[in-house]
Amino acid sequence: MKSFSVDSAYPVEYHRDSWGNRVGYIDVEQPNAATIDITEHFDQTLTERKTRLDPSKTRPLTDAERTALQRYLLPTSYVIVNDQIKGLAKQIVGDEQNPILAARKLYDWTLDHVTYWVEYPDRMKPSDFGSTDFCLQTKSGNCTDFHSLFSSLAMADGIPTRMVYGSLLKPTLDGVKVDASYHCWIEFYAPNYGWIPLDVSLANVYGKEFPLTDQNRTLVERTTATGYHGLDKSKIDYYFGNLDDRRFSWSTGRDLMMQPPQQDGPVNSLATLYVEVDGKRYTGWTRKLTYTQTSGKNE
Repeated sequence: MKSFSVDSAYPVEYHRDSWGNRVGYIDVEQPNAATIDITEHFDQTLTERKTRLDPSKTRPLTDAERTALQRYLLPTSYVIVNDQIKGLAKQIVGDEQNPILAARKLYDWTLDHVTYWVEYPDRMKPSDFGSTDFCLQTKSGNCTDFHSLFSSLAMADGIPTRMVYGSLLKPTLDGVKVDASYHCWIEFYAPNYGWIPLDVSLANVYGKEFPLTDQNRTLVERTTATGYHGLDKSKIDYYFGNLDDRRFSWSTGRDLMMQPPQQDGPVNSLATLYVEVDGKRYTGWTRKLTYTQTSGKNE
Protein backbone atom coordinates (compact mmCIF):
# COMPACT_ATOMS: atom_id res chain seq x y z
CA MET A 1 0.00 0.00 0.00
CA LYS A 2 1.28 3.49 -0.84
CA SER A 3 0.12 7.13 -0.90
CA PHE A 4 -2.15 6.45 2.07
CA SER A 5 -4.16 9.40 3.45
CA VAL A 6 -7.30 9.94 5.51
CA ASP A 7 -9.93 12.66 5.33
CA SER A 8 -11.72 13.02 8.67
CA ALA A 9 -13.12 15.83 10.80
CA TYR A 10 -11.85 13.91 13.84
CA PRO A 11 -8.35 12.63 14.63
CA VAL A 12 -7.60 9.03 13.64
CA GLU A 13 -5.24 6.85 15.67
CA TYR A 14 -3.82 3.56 14.41
CA HIS A 15 -3.29 0.54 16.66
CA ARG A 16 -2.84 -3.23 16.33
CA ASP A 17 -5.72 -5.50 17.27
CA SER A 18 -5.38 -8.93 18.92
CA TRP A 19 -4.56 -10.55 15.55
CA GLY A 20 -2.02 -7.92 14.57
CA ASN A 21 -4.21 -6.06 12.08
CA ARG A 22 -3.51 -2.32 11.88
CA VAL A 23 -6.83 -0.62 12.62
CA GLY A 24 -7.82 3.04 12.60
CA TYR A 25 -9.62 4.30 15.71
CA ILE A 26 -11.84 7.36 16.14
CA ASP A 27 -13.52 8.41 19.39
CA VAL A 28 -16.31 10.97 18.96
CA GLU A 29 -18.21 12.59 21.81
CA GLN A 30 -21.05 15.01 21.10
CA PRO A 31 -20.60 15.02 17.30
CA ASN A 32 -21.14 18.41 15.72
CA ALA A 33 -22.80 17.02 12.58
CA ALA A 34 -25.55 14.54 11.73
CA THR A 35 -23.07 12.28 9.94
CA ILE A 36 -19.46 11.32 10.50
CA ASP A 37 -17.59 10.87 7.23
CA ILE A 38 -14.22 9.14 7.02
CA THR A 39 -12.46 8.63 3.69
CA GLU A 40 -9.28 6.64 3.12
CA HIS A 41 -7.28 6.99 -0.09
CA PHE A 42 -4.47 4.69 -1.18
CA ASP A 43 -2.81 2.98 -4.11
CA GLN A 44 -2.30 -0.75 -4.14
CA THR A 45 -0.68 -3.06 -6.68
CA LEU A 46 -2.40 -6.45 -6.79
CA THR A 47 -0.74 -9.64 -8.00
CA GLU A 48 -1.78 -13.22 -8.47
CA ARG A 49 -0.71 -15.57 -5.70
CA LYS A 50 0.48 -18.95 -6.94
CA THR A 51 1.79 -21.91 -5.00
CA ARG A 52 3.35 -24.88 -6.78
CA LEU A 53 2.10 -27.55 -4.43
CA ASP A 54 3.98 -30.82 -4.20
CA PRO A 55 2.80 -32.89 -1.22
CA SER A 56 6.09 -34.79 -1.20
CA LYS A 57 7.87 -31.58 -0.19
CA THR A 58 6.02 -31.17 3.10
CA ARG A 59 5.63 -33.39 6.16
CA PRO A 60 3.44 -33.74 9.26
CA LEU A 61 3.72 -30.94 11.78
CA THR A 62 5.85 -31.57 14.85
CA ASP A 63 4.53 -31.03 18.37
CA ALA A 64 6.77 -27.97 18.63
CA GLU A 65 5.25 -26.50 15.46
CA ARG A 66 1.71 -27.08 16.71
CA THR A 67 2.62 -25.41 20.00
CA ALA A 68 4.08 -22.39 18.21
CA LEU A 69 0.99 -22.17 15.97
CA GLN A 70 -1.50 -22.88 18.76
CA ARG A 71 -3.60 -19.75 18.16
CA TYR A 72 -4.41 -21.06 14.67
CA LEU A 73 -5.77 -24.29 16.12
CA LEU A 74 -8.20 -22.68 18.55
CA PRO A 75 -11.95 -22.38 17.88
CA THR A 76 -13.77 -19.05 18.02
CA SER A 77 -17.36 -18.06 18.70
CA TYR A 78 -18.66 -19.33 15.35
CA VAL A 79 -15.81 -21.61 14.28
CA ILE A 80 -16.41 -24.55 16.57
CA VAL A 81 -14.46 -27.73 17.21
CA ASN A 82 -16.58 -30.31 19.04
CA ASP A 83 -16.93 -34.09 19.03
CA GLN A 84 -19.14 -34.00 15.93
CA ILE A 85 -16.57 -31.95 14.00
CA LYS A 86 -13.70 -34.13 15.19
CA GLY A 87 -15.55 -37.26 14.13
CA LEU A 88 -16.38 -35.83 10.72
CA ALA A 89 -12.81 -34.67 10.16
CA LYS A 90 -11.51 -38.14 11.00
CA GLN A 91 -14.06 -39.69 8.65
CA ILE A 92 -12.94 -37.42 5.80
CA VAL A 93 -9.18 -37.46 6.35
CA GLY A 94 -8.73 -40.96 7.70
CA ASP A 95 -5.11 -41.71 8.60
CA GLU A 96 -3.63 -39.12 6.23
CA GLN A 97 -0.83 -37.22 8.02
CA ASN A 98 0.40 -35.06 5.14
CA PRO A 99 -1.14 -31.60 5.75
CA ILE A 100 -1.51 -30.75 2.04
CA LEU A 101 -3.19 -34.05 1.21
CA ALA A 102 -5.38 -33.84 4.31
CA ALA A 103 -6.39 -30.25 3.54
CA ARG A 104 -7.24 -31.26 -0.04
CA LYS A 105 -9.53 -34.00 1.27
CA LEU A 106 -11.32 -31.45 3.47
CA TYR A 107 -11.49 -28.99 0.56
CA ASP A 108 -13.01 -31.59 -1.77
CA TRP A 109 -15.52 -32.71 0.86
CA THR A 110 -16.63 -29.14 1.53
CA LEU A 111 -16.90 -28.46 -2.19
CA ASP A 112 -19.05 -31.57 -2.69
CA HIS A 113 -21.32 -31.14 0.33
CA VAL A 114 -21.98 -27.37 0.51
CA THR A 115 -23.66 -25.07 -2.02
CA TYR A 116 -23.03 -21.32 -2.26
CA TRP A 117 -26.34 -19.66 -1.45
CA VAL A 118 -26.19 -17.21 -4.40
CA GLU A 119 -26.70 -20.15 -6.78
CA TYR A 120 -30.20 -20.77 -5.38
CA PRO A 121 -31.27 -17.58 -3.55
CA ASP A 122 -34.94 -18.57 -3.67
CA ARG A 123 -34.32 -21.41 -1.20
CA MET A 124 -30.93 -20.74 0.41
CA LYS A 125 -29.42 -17.97 2.51
CA PRO A 126 -26.18 -17.20 4.35
CA SER A 127 -25.84 -17.02 8.12
CA ASP A 128 -25.52 -13.65 9.81
CA PHE A 129 -22.06 -14.29 11.26
CA GLY A 130 -20.24 -16.98 9.29
CA SER A 131 -20.96 -20.17 11.19
CA THR A 132 -19.62 -23.71 11.16
CA ASP A 133 -22.82 -25.05 12.68
CA PHE A 134 -25.05 -23.19 10.20
CA CYS A 135 -23.04 -24.44 7.24
CA LEU A 136 -22.95 -28.01 8.50
CA GLN A 137 -26.68 -28.10 9.22
CA THR A 138 -27.95 -26.33 6.08
CA LYS A 139 -25.19 -27.44 3.67
CA SER A 140 -25.24 -23.88 2.30
CA GLY A 141 -23.99 -20.40 3.10
CA ASN A 142 -21.66 -17.66 1.94
CA CYS A 143 -17.87 -17.52 1.85
CA THR A 144 -17.59 -17.13 5.62
CA ASP A 145 -19.88 -20.09 6.25
CA PHE A 146 -17.91 -22.29 3.82
CA HIS A 147 -14.60 -21.31 5.35
CA SER A 148 -15.82 -21.52 8.94
CA LEU A 149 -16.70 -25.15 8.30
CA PHE A 150 -13.40 -25.82 6.53
CA SER A 151 -11.50 -24.14 9.39
CA SER A 152 -13.25 -26.25 11.99
CA LEU A 153 -12.51 -29.49 10.15
CA ALA A 154 -8.90 -28.50 9.50
CA MET A 155 -8.24 -27.47 13.10
CA ALA A 156 -9.89 -30.67 14.33
CA ASP A 157 -7.33 -32.54 12.20
CA GLY A 158 -4.46 -30.50 13.66
CA ILE A 159 -3.91 -28.24 10.64
CA PRO A 160 -3.29 -24.58 11.65
CA THR A 161 -5.78 -22.38 9.81
CA ARG A 162 -6.61 -18.69 9.60
CA MET A 163 -9.30 -16.75 7.75
CA VAL A 164 -8.48 -13.68 5.67
CA TYR A 165 -11.08 -10.99 4.94
CA GLY A 166 -10.83 -8.71 1.96
CA SER A 167 -12.56 -7.52 -1.18
CA LEU A 168 -12.69 -8.79 -4.73
CA LEU A 169 -11.94 -5.79 -6.94
CA LYS A 170 -13.99 -7.01 -9.87
CA PRO A 171 -13.49 -5.55 -13.36
CA THR A 172 -17.26 -5.01 -13.60
CA LEU A 173 -17.17 -2.58 -10.65
CA ASP A 174 -14.13 -0.58 -11.77
CA GLY A 175 -15.01 3.07 -11.10
CA VAL A 176 -18.56 2.26 -9.97
CA LYS A 177 -19.63 4.06 -6.79
CA VAL A 178 -21.08 1.13 -4.87
CA ASP A 179 -19.96 -0.94 -1.92
CA ALA A 180 -18.01 -3.86 -3.37
CA SER A 181 -18.80 -5.79 -0.18
CA TYR A 182 -16.29 -8.32 1.14
CA HIS A 183 -14.98 -11.80 0.54
CA CYS A 184 -12.96 -14.19 2.68
CA TRP A 185 -10.60 -17.07 2.05
CA ILE A 186 -8.41 -19.50 3.96
CA GLU A 187 -4.72 -19.93 4.65
CA PHE A 188 -3.55 -23.23 6.14
CA TYR A 189 -0.05 -24.07 7.32
CA ALA A 190 2.19 -26.81 5.91
CA PRO A 191 5.88 -27.24 6.81
CA ASN A 192 8.35 -26.16 4.10
CA TYR A 193 5.60 -24.08 2.47
CA GLY A 194 4.25 -21.86 5.23
CA TRP A 195 0.78 -20.41 4.71
CA ILE A 196 -1.08 -21.82 1.69
CA PRO A 197 -4.23 -20.08 0.39
CA LEU A 198 -7.45 -21.67 -0.78
CA ASP A 199 -10.96 -20.53 -1.66
CA VAL A 200 -13.42 -23.42 -1.67
CA SER A 201 -16.42 -21.08 -1.88
CA LEU A 202 -15.42 -19.66 -5.29
CA ALA A 203 -14.36 -23.12 -6.42
CA ASN A 204 -17.98 -24.06 -5.72
CA VAL A 205 -19.38 -21.23 -7.86
CA TYR A 206 -17.08 -21.80 -10.82
CA GLY A 207 -16.70 -25.57 -10.54
CA LYS A 208 -20.27 -26.83 -10.00
CA GLU A 209 -23.03 -26.65 -12.57
CA PHE A 210 -26.18 -24.69 -11.73
CA PRO A 211 -28.79 -22.79 -13.78
CA LEU A 212 -28.24 -19.07 -14.30
CA THR A 213 -31.56 -17.28 -13.71
CA ASP A 214 -32.96 -13.79 -13.28
CA GLN A 215 -32.94 -14.42 -9.51
CA ASN A 216 -29.27 -15.35 -9.19
CA ARG A 217 -27.52 -13.71 -12.15
CA THR A 218 -26.46 -10.48 -10.41
CA LEU A 219 -25.64 -12.23 -7.13
CA VAL A 220 -23.38 -14.74 -8.87
CA GLU A 221 -21.61 -12.02 -10.85
CA ARG A 222 -21.01 -9.93 -7.72
CA THR A 223 -19.65 -12.97 -5.89
CA THR A 224 -16.95 -13.88 -8.39
CA ALA A 225 -13.50 -12.34 -8.75
CA THR A 226 -13.26 -11.93 -12.49
CA GLY A 227 -16.84 -12.30 -13.70
CA TYR A 228 -18.91 -15.43 -14.20
CA HIS A 229 -18.72 -17.07 -17.62
CA GLY A 230 -20.20 -20.45 -16.83
CA LEU A 231 -18.86 -23.75 -15.56
CA ASP A 232 -15.06 -23.91 -15.29
CA LYS A 233 -13.88 -26.99 -13.38
CA SER A 234 -10.25 -25.91 -13.72
CA LYS A 235 -11.01 -23.45 -10.93
CA ILE A 236 -11.36 -26.33 -8.47
CA ASP A 237 -7.67 -27.17 -8.67
CA TYR A 238 -6.69 -23.52 -9.12
CA TYR A 239 -8.31 -22.29 -5.91
CA PHE A 240 -6.46 -24.90 -3.87
CA GLY A 241 -3.15 -23.10 -3.45
CA ASN A 242 -3.73 -20.10 -5.73
CA LEU A 243 -5.60 -16.80 -5.62
CA ASP A 244 -6.49 -14.52 -8.54
CA ASP A 245 -5.07 -11.01 -8.85
CA ARG A 246 -8.29 -9.17 -7.98
CA ARG A 247 -8.00 -9.48 -4.19
CA PHE A 248 -7.27 -6.92 -1.53
CA SER A 249 -6.89 -8.03 2.11
CA TRP A 250 -8.40 -6.04 4.98
CA SER A 251 -7.79 -8.24 8.03
CA THR A 252 -7.01 -11.70 9.38
CA GLY A 253 -8.70 -13.64 12.15
CA ARG A 254 -11.93 -13.95 14.13
CA ASP A 255 -12.97 -12.81 17.63
CA LEU A 256 -10.85 -9.69 17.46
CA MET A 257 -10.11 -7.32 20.34
CA MET A 258 -9.46 -3.74 19.30
CA GLN A 259 -7.14 -1.18 20.84
CA PRO A 260 -8.50 0.60 22.77
CA PRO A 261 -10.72 -2.41 23.58
CA GLN A 262 -14.35 -2.32 22.49
CA GLN A 263 -17.07 -2.82 25.10
CA ASP A 264 -19.52 -5.13 23.33
CA GLY A 265 -17.42 -8.28 23.24
CA PRO A 266 -15.07 -9.73 20.63
CA VAL A 267 -15.52 -8.56 17.04
CA ASN A 268 -16.54 -11.57 14.97
CA SER A 269 -14.57 -10.37 11.95
CA LEU A 270 -13.27 -7.13 10.52
CA ALA A 271 -14.42 -7.40 6.93
CA THR A 272 -15.43 -3.74 6.77
CA LEU A 273 -15.45 -1.65 9.94
CA TYR A 274 -16.71 -1.89 13.49
CA VAL A 275 -18.73 0.82 15.24
CA GLU A 276 -19.97 1.12 18.82
CA VAL A 277 -22.43 3.70 20.11
CA ASP A 278 -22.66 4.01 23.89
CA GLY A 279 -20.83 0.71 24.30
CA LYS A 280 -23.04 -1.32 21.96
CA ARG A 281 -22.32 -2.56 18.45
CA TYR A 282 -23.92 -0.27 15.85
CA THR A 283 -24.71 -1.34 12.28
CA GLY A 284 -26.46 1.72 10.89
CA TRP A 285 -23.46 2.93 8.90
CA THR A 286 -22.83 2.97 5.17
CA ARG A 287 -19.59 2.13 3.36
CA LYS A 288 -18.66 2.99 -0.20
CA LEU A 289 -15.68 1.21 -1.70
CA THR A 290 -14.67 2.48 -5.12
CA TYR A 291 -11.55 1.74 -7.11
CA THR A 292 -10.04 2.52 -10.45
CA GLN A 293 -7.56 0.38 -12.37
CA THR A 294 -4.69 2.44 -13.76
CA SER A 295 -1.55 1.93 -15.87
CA GLY A 296 -2.71 -1.45 -17.09
CA LYS A 297 -2.18 -2.92 -13.61
CA ASN A 298 -4.58 -3.80 -10.83
CA GLU A 299 -4.25 -0.81 -8.49
